[in-house]
Amino acid sequence: MKKLLYFSAGWCGPCQQLSPIMEELQSEGITVQKIDVDSNPEICQAFNVKNVPTVVFTVNDLDKGRKVGLNPKQAYTELYNQD
Repeated sequence: MKKLLYFSAGWCGPCQQLSPIMEELQSEGITVQKIDVDSNPEICQAFNVKNVPTVVFTVNDLDKGRKVGLNPKQAYTELYNQD
């Protein structure tokens, strides 16, 4: 199963800017799972997330690519649609 893991924090300004983009992608049929880094340190460690926001593209829970920081919506669409 393909999905985007959206690692975020409530205190992170760029995360707050990225949130509407992630919601828009979800409304377009892309599976997005938002993960609060402060509440889920074990998942952050498992995916080696050092900065927020980080969006990890997974296929069957395997890391297939990522974007760190705030990027345009198209960057996340391309990440999700990569082969």
